[in-house]
Parts: sequence; C-alpha cells; structure tokens
Amino acid sequence: MTHRARVLVVSAASLIVLLAVALLLPVPFVKMAPGPTYNVVGDVGGVPVIDIEGTTTYPTTGDLDMTTVMESGGPRGGLTFVEAIGSWFNPADAVLPRELIYPDDVSGEDVKVRQAALFSTAESNSVAAALNYLGKPVRTELVVTAVYEGTPASGKLEPRDRILAVDGTKVTEPKQVGDAIRAKPIGTTFTFTVERLVDGALKTLDEQVTSQENPDEPGVPQVGIGVGLYYAADFDITFTLKDVGGPSAGMMFALGLVDKLTPQDLAQGRHIAGTGTITPEGEVGTIGGIRQKLAGARGAGAELFLMPAAHCAEAAGHIPDGLTVVPIKTLADAVTAVQLWTSGRTGLAACPAEA
Repeated sequence: MTHRARVLVVSAASLIVLLAVALLLPVPFVKMAPGPTYNVVGDVGGVPVIDIEGTTTYPTTGDLDMTTVMESGGPRGGLTFVEAIGSWFNPADAVLPRELIYPDDVSGEDVKVRQAALFSTAESNSVAAALNYLGKPVRTELVVTAVYEGTPASGKLEPRDRILAVDGTKVTEPKQVGDAIRAKPIGTTFTFTVERLVDGALKTLDEQVTSQENPDEPGVPQVGIGVGLYYAADFDITFTLKDVGGPSAGMMFALGLVDKLTPQDLAQGRHIAGTGTITPEGEVGTIGGIRQKLAGARGAGAELFLMPAAHCAEAAGHIPDGLTVVPIKTLADAVTAVQLWTSGRTGLAACPAEA
C-alpha cells in the first residue's frame, strides 16, 4: 500500500469514528414519547394503585387509566442524535429544543424533585375533589412536599411527612414553618416532629435538622424542604405508585376515588383512559404531551379518552382510530361522560378526529 493510500484509509477511518461519536453524543433536545398507563382502580405488582381503608368501598370492573409521557434528554440527558432523528419520523413522538421546556440552570435532580412534588399535589387535590363531589368532609394536613438533595433535610425528612411541630411549637400552615426557620441564625438545629408511615403503621418521630445558607438567597437560612397543605379524608387513602411524576394524573385519581367510594360501577368492564390536572374544587386543567397520551391510551386498549376541553384543537388530526375523545372541564363532567358512554346513550360531545 502506498503512502497516499495509507493516508486515505486512516483519514476515512478517523472520519467514521468521529461521525459515530457525533451521532451518539447527547443533543440539547427533549424527546416526548407515549409512556405506560396505570389503571387507577386496579393493581400494580399486586398492590392497589389507590388503597382505601377505614370506610366502605365497592367493587370496580374495567379500567380507568391514567396516562403518562416518557421523557428523555433535557436536564436528565441521554438523548442522542440518532434517537432524536428517529423520533422525528414517529408521529406519536415529539422532539423539542431543551430551552423551550427547561432553563439552562435546571438539573436532572431539580426536575425529579419538582415532578415528585407535583405528583403529590395531584394526589392531594384528587382527594379533595372526590370528597367534595361526594359531599364528604375534607381535612387538611401540613406536609413535606419535597426534600432537595444535598440539603440538611436530605436523609432526615421525607416527602409526605406530616409536620406536627417545629421545636415543640405546633404548626398548621406552610408560612409558620418558613418563619420559624428564618427567625433563627444559619446553623441552628431544629427539631421537626413529624408523623410518618413506617412499615404500614403511622409513627411520630423527632428529626434534628440544622439550617444552612440558601444558595439562591445569601444570608437567608434554609433546611431544604418544600412544605404545603395535603387534603385528607376521615379514613385512610394511600396512593402507591412509585417513580411517576407531574400533576396530570389528578383527574383520573379523583375519578378512581369516586368509583371506589360509590356503589355504581363506573367503567362497567370497559377500558377508559384520561388525563388532566384537578383542583380541590374539581376543576380540570391543562397538561402537556396530549398527543403522546392519546397514542399511549389507544396502544393500551382504551376506547374512551377524557381530557381537558382546551386540548381539542391540539389533538385534532392526532386522535387514533377507535378512540373516542371527550372534552371535560370538571370532575362532574368526567363522571357524566363515563356514565353516558357505558350506557350507550347519546349526548356525548366528542372532539373531532380531524381539524
């Protein structure tokens, strides 16, 4: 082989290697694809998704699926150029520039904690919405909504800990916790009296947490938790799903609670799915990834899909064959839509399949 030929071979091999590396490097995009669905009146791994004890519940049949979006790339990384290009050819996927969704300074851990806090809020709001719909009393509890990694509270306090007192002083509002921490110098050790579910039993614990300076507010102390009000019933309601985040399961959780707490079997053996945030008053709000959730619902076998009315225009042209999509604005709308659909009655307003 001549010198010129050797140079050409080496150059070609180097180019191939560089091209392969470039194709496998992470890209600054976020891929959104249909995620798994979960039947909120069913089981996952033999454990009820919604476990209710201490009151009368009723048998349910069929599926009331909450839908999810599988996200890759962005702050969590992992999306390659090859994967991004492949997703552009899949109508059920979406690929968006990272900056349209996340600021540059947001880390993967920040996203995880925020999504977990939003999911907890969805669970809480669904309890209030269902109980208000059914005319049952609603209690409020002060809880830890998030624990941030690398802060003093990490490993000591846990999301869903019910906060009873700080340094022996009873607290009932989020502001009281923040005021107590900011009233003392950085480096102060606080005793948080919390109620926590341990091995299926509620236990009261005292956890010692020492404050540190808030990196975003110099001179201001923090312990690294989010605090909020959690709505509860006079009986035990436990949501058991793990590693799922975001606020969009709220409406389906509320619908599942209504189904379990009333004699009427809502789904009546049929396969129904949906999405939407929920307020304590039962108002259904908008979500992200509606096209992916429609595809995921139909892929799981759903025939009826309930979603916020504001998404009809966005969904047009992306409704899978065999899926009836009904716009709703409230939990009451969702219950009525399911009742009309399972009974075969007319009067069910559906989003058009095409724009």
